[in-house]
Amino acid sequence: MSAAAAARKRGRSASGAGAGAGAGAGKRRRKADSAGEKGKSKGGGKMNEEISSDSESESLAPRRTEEEEEEELEETAQEKKLRLAKLYLEQLRQQEEEKAEAQAFEEDQVAGRLKEDVLEQRGRLQKSVAKEIQAPAPADIQVLRGHQLSITCVVITPDDSAIFSAAKDCTIIKWSVESRRKLHVIPRAKKGVEGQPPGHGSHILCMAISSDGKYLASGDRSKLIFIWEAQSCRHLYTFTGHRDAVSGLAFRRGTHQLYSTSHDRSVKVWNVAENSYVETLFGHQDSVAALDALSRECCVTAGGRDGTVRVWKIPEESQLVFYGHQGSIDSIQLINEEHMVSGADDGSVALWGLSKKRPLALQREAHGLRGEPGLEQPFWVSSVAALLNTDLVATGSHSSCVRLWQCGEGFRRLDPLCDIPLVGFINSLKFSTSGDFLVAGVGQEHRLGRWWRIKEARNSVCIIPLRRAPRPPTAGS
Repeated sequence: MSAAAAARKRGRSASGAGAGAGAGAGKRRRKADSAGEKGKSKGGGKMNEEISSDSESESLAPRRTEEEEEEELEETAQEKKLRLAKLYLEQLRQQEEEKAEAQAFEEDQVAGRLKEDVLEQRGRLQKSVAKEIQAPAPADIQVLRGHQLSITCVVITPDDSAIFSAAKDCTIIKWSVESRRKLHVIPRAKKGVEGQPPGHGSHILCMAISSDGKYLASGDRSKLIFIWEAQSCRHLYTFTGHRDAVSGLAFRRGTHQLYSTSHDRSVKVWNVAENSYVETLFGHQDSVAALDALSRECCVTAGGRDGTVRVWKIPEESQLVFYGHQGSIDSIQLINEEHMVSGADDGSVALWGLSKKRPLALQREAHGLRGEPGLEQPFWVSSVAALLNTDLVATGSHSSCVRLWQCGEGFRRLDPLCDIPLVGFINSLKFSTSGDFLVAGVGQEHRLGRWWRIKEARNSVCIIPLRRAPRPPTAGS
């Protein structure tokens, strides 16, 4: 073999070896790549498996949550039904309890009202209000001026909207409680003048208004009783029959039956609705000064100088006589059907019960003494008033004050509460139906005479507000 051929042979073998080596390396690389790809595929498979498992778990988890939520929603609905049922039952129970409480309260109220009605009918009702009353400031007292001479009597309409006042000037004035203005004036009748409206020609001593506010009655020194329509002040009738000055008038509550008394010592009964006279009762030994009545068919009178208080039982035409004052008994007022208060010119105030002929309580020198040392005399008690069915009483004199009193339990004690300054003769006192104010008729002279004259006094109607102190809180409130 030639050298060239040998060289070519070596070149071919070398190239073949190189190619083999390259092929082996390529094979190794391919193996490695394939191994890597396999590894990658294996790894990828693991990752895919992991990812797929995560995705499966994620996809399954919401399914369980939804199921759980559905279960929870189903349970909540059941619980809600149960809760609403319990709430409904609780509301029913509360409603039943409230109904029971309301029924018990109403029964208590009804029982309380029935008890009050029974006590009122028996004349034993005594509501406690006196301790709540606060003395008004002098600036709070409203003064109504309109009469030229001394006020002798005042009355208040049952609805507390108006006041009637009468005086020695023979006029009657109707006042508005709210505006404090005159609503109507019934003028004095002049003698010998024809065609003039009806009116009094002499001192008016007493007035009364029916419990329905329909009729007003007024009596004067000329022995006449005038009946007026209270709303319009129109004259309706004139009653004649007394032989002396008419000194007391009162309507029986709930009716139009009128009782009158006079200085002629008699008590007369009238039917105002029928414009008729009924009967006359006798018994007093001197001029009768005052009269009062409530719902029963009876009336009480203050006998003046005969020193007696009398209860007249109209159907039986009989009377009960009570003794206790030492002077002329000039004023009287019923507190309830069984108890009354009276005042006399000996300065005493007495509380009476129909079951006892002597006073249950007697307050001497109720308004103090006047005069020089050693010559003192008690201030006359010229008027009394009582707030119906309560323990509150007021008295008037010319001692420059109206005095409020509290009746003790069973009306067996009379305790002073406060003084309300008013200068002049307190000739008439009336409590409003509500008990919110007290009206005083003030004059320079006494209602029944001209023994003194207080020049500094004003002939006026005074409206005294009665404010009540708040009740102290009860324990545990």
